[in-house]
Order: sequence, then C-alpha cells, then structure tokens
Amino acid sequence: MSKRLNICLASVLFAGVQMSSTATLAAGAHGTEAEAQEMVKKAVALIKSAGPDAAYKTFTEHPAGAFKDRDLYVFVYDFQGNCLAQGANPRMVGKNFIDLKDVDGNQLIKGQIEMVKAKKAGWYGPYKFTNPVTKALETKKAYCEQGAGETDVCVGIYMD
Repeated sequence: MSKRLNICLASVLFAGVQMSSTATLAAGAHGTEAEAQEMVKKAVALIKSAGPDAAYKTFTEHPAGAFKDRDLYVFVYDFQGNCLAQGANPRMVGKNFIDLKDVDGNQLIKGQIEMVKAKKAGWYGPYKFTNPVTKALETKKAYCEQGAGETDVCVGIYMD
C-alpha cells in the first residue's frame, strides 16, 4: 500500500473511531496498564469458554458495557491482519489492516502480530492512534496475548 493510501485509510478509520464513541471520560481518567492486562485475560477466557464467534461479537458490541471501560476496549486480529473484533469501531471488523501504519510510520497490526508470534504475550508500542473518547491523536501502547489459534487479543492504553 502506498504511504498516501495508508494515511488516507488511517484518517478514515480514525474518523470512524471518533464517531462511534459514546463513552465519557473525565479529564486524565485513562485506563491503566493493569486494567488493560486484566481485560485481555478476561477476553481470552471468554474466547475459551464461549467460543471465538460469540466472544468477538461481545467485544465488538459490548452489551451492558462488557469489555469497554472509558478508553479501554478489546480488539482482535488474525495473523494475516484481518480484524475479527473491534470494541471502538465495528466497521473495522472483516477488513485487513496488516499494512496499517501510524503517522510516524510505525506498523500497528503487523507489529502486534509479530510480537505475539515471538512472545505469546506482551506490550507493543508506543504508536499514535486516535483516542475514541478524547478524539485526540495520542500515544498508545497495547497489551496483547495470543487468542484462539493464530490470533492476537489486545487492549491498548493511551499514554498522554
């Protein structure tokens, strides 16, 4: 994908993330590293107990607030870069983002996948992504674990 196309695609996705947010966030009330790790562990447990399809639907639709807390939400990709669940922007589900880069050229999905393949779990980042609550481009990192088969299950925290 060309750099120009990447920037356009990222802009469209960021706008979609911004428009899909309904949560409110008090100033400075970002999710924490511990909360992100806990949410990933609960997400992986749900995948094992309910099955991937039901879990991915829950992560994307978050009924009764499940798997969405302030600026924390679950996102899941397969190792080919296909979005399987996305708690901030359901329009991303079913699309491939393997080549998506942030404004600084950091590989987002490919980098997370490579980290999960190598370590099975850990933090990826920092990178820049639009916070769906504040609507600002912020520095983020994501805690990811291997999910069902060749997938990664992640929750990011905004560091600004």
